[in-house]
Amino acid sequence: MLHIWYYSDIDHMIDAPAYFDNVYEDEWMEDPFIQAMIRDVDRSEVISPHIIESPVLGAITPRELSGGVKVLILMEKDDSFIYDLSNCGDNCARWVLEIAKGKELDVYLQHIMQFEEPFEIEIANHKKTVCTRKDYVQELLRVTSEMQGVM
Repeated sequence: MLHIWYYSDIDHMIDAPAYFDNVYEDEWMEDPFIQAMIRDVDRSEVISPHIIESPVLGAITPRELSGGVKVLILMEKDDSFIYDLSNCGDNCARWVLEIAKGKELDVYLQHIMQFEEPFEIEIANHKKTVCTRKDYVQELLRVTSEMQGVM
C-alpha cells in the first residue's frame, strides 16, 4: 500500500535524482518493468544498460533520464529511503501505485498528484485511507490547514 507523508517533518531523501546517478546498477536497465516506466514516462527506449534512445535528446545514459523516472526506479529497486515525489509529475502517478502493489511504500509529497481511480492510499499524517480523488484532495487540504494553524 502507498503511504503518503504530505508536508511532514519525516526524514526523506531530498535529492533522489543525484543519489540515483551515483548508485544505479546496469542490471536495473535490463528489467522489463523499469524499461516500461522509462518508455512511458520519458518516451525513451532502453537500448542497453548504458544507452537509452530519447526522441528529444538522442542517445543518453541513465544519468540523463528525467528526475521523475529516476525516483520511480529507486522506489522499485532501493526501498531503503522515503523518496520525495515532488520530483515526479502526474505522468508518474500510475507507476507509483504500481510499485506500491504488494508492498508497503512510504513517500513524501508536497503537491497534489493526479492518481487515477481506483486506488487505495493512506495519508500517513493521519493514518487515513482514501480511495477516491475527492477524498484524497480533501485529506491533503486537511493536513495543509492543520499545518497553517500551527504556524
